[in-house]
Amino acid sequence: MTIPVPGSALADTVLARLTEVYPAAGDPFRAQEMVAYMKGVAPFLGLRTPERRTLSRTVLDGTPAPDEADCTAIALRCFALPEREYHYFAVDYLRRHVKRCSSAFLPVARTLVTTVSWWDTVDHLAAHVVGGLVAADPALAARMDEWIADDDLWPARTALLHQLRFKAATDTGRLFSYCLLRSGHPDFFIRKAIGWSLREYARTDPDEVRAFVTAHTSRLSPLSVREALKNL
Repeated sequence: MTIPVPGSALADTVLARLTEVYPAAGDPFRAQEMVAYMKGVAPFLGLRTPERRTLSRTVLDGTPAPDEADCTAIALRCFALPEREYHYFAVDYLRRHVKRCSSAFLPVARTLVTTVSWWDTVDHLAAHVVGGLVAADPALAARMDEWIADDDLWPARTALLHQLRFKAATDTGRLFSYCLLRSGHPDFFIRKAIGWSLREYARTDPDEVRAFVTAHTSRLSPLSVREALKNL
């Protein structure tokens, strides 16, 4: 599904500033180190996170609060640029402004999850953007039921991780059913996400997680079990 990029004067301003400020501060040597560390998923400008976020404040200085169309335009236009730091900017921006977005933003979030997909963007989108949308509109949980069964591992990982920040509001039925549904998945990122989602909920109810893992050890991968029980 292709999401059209809406017109946005705010996006015009932000992207003009961003594409001037970020490259000027880049470090080509550091960029190559980052490319290697991130397994070549994308080119980098070579900006460390603290430096990048300081530059982002400069980019956003004096700009108004966005509406949903602005968020959509900024995110999609950033993800259309090759260097990874622009994607990070979009993720940070959406984390800050997700409450300004309605349930209709979920297809945009899915587009971002499935664009240049790797854990460094997907995990933040899952926990802070998709999770924020579902928390605001529980009816969107039905879309997570679709994502968990997706052949693309990144929407499935997002479904597993979207409740990371829910704590006592976690839908444990969904959490546990998702873990069992994908327990046989061969990919590291799914097995790791199963364990991570369980480990995070164990901060809220360790006994329930321990009981779940004990009951289903034969179905869960050793990696998932190890991650789930790491702090118990």
